Amino acid sequence: MTDPILSVSDLRVTFAINQGKKWPWSPANALHAVNGVGFDLHRGKTLGIVGESGCGKSTLIRAIAGLVTPSGGTVQLDGRTMDYSRRADMQELRRRMQMIFQDPIASLNPRMTIRDIVAEPLTYFRPDMSGAERKRATREMLDRVGIPERNFNRFPHEFSGGQCQRIGIARALVSTPQVLLCDEPVSALDVSIQAQVINLLKELQDEMGLTLVFVAHDLGVVRHISDDVLVMYMGGVMERAPAGAVVDTPRHPYSQALLSAVPVPDPRVKTTPQVLNGDLPSPLNLPRGCLFQSRCPKRIDACRTTRPELKGPENAKVACLLEET
Repeated sequence: MTDPILSVSDLRVTFAINQGKKWPWSPANALHAVNGVGFDLHRGKTLGIVGESGCGKSTLIRAIAGLVTPSGGTVQLDGRTMDYSRRADMQELRRRMQMIFQDPIASLNPRMTIRDIVAEPLTYFRPDMSGAERKRATREMLDRVGIPERNFNRFPHEFSGGQCQRIGIARALVSTPQVLLCDEPVSALDVSIQAQVINLLKELQDEMGLTLVFVAHDLGVVRHISDDVLVMYMGGVMERAPAGAVVDTPRHPYSQALLSAVPVPDPRVKTTPQVLNGDLPSPLNLPRGCLFQSRCPKRIDACRTTRPELKGPENAKVACLLEET
């Protein structure tokens, strides 16, 4: 097998929180947003990342993109370890890795026409291109995502949410990156528009050989677009396996609870969502043992004192003590 294009090892993100300090001179509290996440992603593949709100999904991919400074760990892009403090590394990272954001309208400059929005990355990453070449590349990319040329001089507020997301995709891909980070790109869209955007991403991935990291809440969407799925909880990885295995036969109790909440579009099929009782731990004071112990219906005594490691075959890892017994 070829070497991974994106390799993340023991990535951690900690924020300093001043709220709740006993005295003004007391040290800031540490909020643990991402706790030792690691994975390898090969060319042309898609990794889906799922979990509840606040589990660290978006912080993880923002840290990979350099929008949030990691507190520890490494990110390797095509074998090169990224140093986020070096301008040259950041320029190389941005050229080869782009991001699509959750809010399609807020991510576009309201003072610029969509032609200028999509052409802007070429000015930065391809200064060797002439004005005519940039104009042609911009036109071709907007046409590729389904935006007709008659709309090129309009502003973002004149488009629907789905159209704005298409423009955001065109802006991200016009500089021909190798890795595309998608931060819940369809969560703000109607279901029918979601399907159009997902199918567009799959088509562009096949055409351009893109590697995707796709963050979402909807396991159905993730299964449709992803090769592997990474399940996160409280900043840690609970399970990583092929998409079909996670959806059909989830092994971690948290993955099973997430799957039970997915509605089935068949009135003849009765499903009962699994209610997770117990308190959600604070990211300011993570438990000593398993991160999921306070809400896990299958916990054993050892879960209170031992934090399980992500173990198993390369394509089916799970962090659960029940798998080790």
